[in-house]
Amino acid sequence: MKELAGKTILITGGTGSFGRAVVTRLLETDAAEIRIFSRDELKQEMMRIELANPKLTFHIGDVRDVDSVDAVMKGVDLVFHAAALKQVPSCEFFPLQAVMTNILGSHNVIERAIANRVSRVICLSTDKAVYPINAMGMTKGLMEKVAQAASRKCGPNGTVVCCVRYGNVMCSRGSVIPLFIQQIKEGKPLTVTVPEMTRFLLPLRDSVALVLFAFNHAEPGDLFVKKAPASTIEDLAKALKIIFRSDVPIKIIGMRHGEKLHETLLTREELRRAEDMGDYFRVRPDVRDLNYNKYFVEGDREEPCLDDYTSENTERLNVEQIVQLLLSLPEVTAEMQSETPSKAP
Repeated sequence: MKELAGKTILITGGTGSFGRAVVTRLLETDAAEIRIFSRDELKQEMMRIELANPKLTFHIGDVRDVDSVDAVMKGVDLVFHAAALKQVPSCEFFPLQAVMTNILGSHNVIERAIANRVSRVICLSTDKAVYPINAMGMTKGLMEKVAQAASRKCGPNGTVVCCVRYGNVMCSRGSVIPLFIQQIKEGKPLTVTVPEMTRFLLPLRDSVALVLFAFNHAEPGDLFVKKAPASTIEDLAKALKIIFRSDVPIKIIGMRHGEKLHETLLTREELRRAEDMGDYFRVRPDVRDLNYNKYFVEGDREEPCLDDYTSENTERLNVEQIVQLLLSLPEVTAEMQSETPSKAP
């Protein structure tokens, strides 16, 4: 983290779950300035009052508005691009809004970073970008392509543009764990979509570690993935019932609009060119140019990997292991110290 000393860092979408977590981590460094860029003035004001740190500066703007992006980019050394529309149902009903924020907004951030000679841009993506079946995943997948295309034109001494891809962040805003905790406290049934549905389990601290790992290791066009365990939604619900000593029932409600039964973090084609870096995978970009003549006479003879890297075939946690992971999350322990959960009648 010594490389951050004296640097100016911009976080788009900086008032979101990831933004707040990475700001907390960056405030422990010798960074000179941390710029929070978002369109929610109330959340900015709450964050300003809560953290009360002179290193933080707050900028109202929208990634869709290239002028506001350009203004905040002046003098920046490093960008964490987290601004996005992330809720699957919202993007399903308003797909053009997802296009404008997740694709065009990302293009604005990347292009203005390159124009302002920013050293590194790290774009946050999602497992839903892999084999996407919903608008949110499709737009995030195209965001990755926009980032990779931009990386090709930067040259060896230009801006390093890369992506990180991760699964569901535990306790993030709008995710299932806060919903289950709320339902437990209100004495309501836990609404499980499909019991055998699996999801990656990534603590917020690990998502921050992933982007900092990318900062330290990225080369143009790289994609980084943090290895993560998974669980079924039913086992996650059971673990929370144990932690909060609740006997509320579990109610099966069926799959939501645009959901998958299992999530994929890496395709078998990506795994072919992935470098295993211990806790992380690095996927190098496809560096072919538009001259495809040689591929008409000679293809790629290497066999693809047998399978993708999914929430179904990664390490599966049992209920006891999920309990221990949940108890390590400050968001869960804070809820345990608040009012006692209600029990079902």
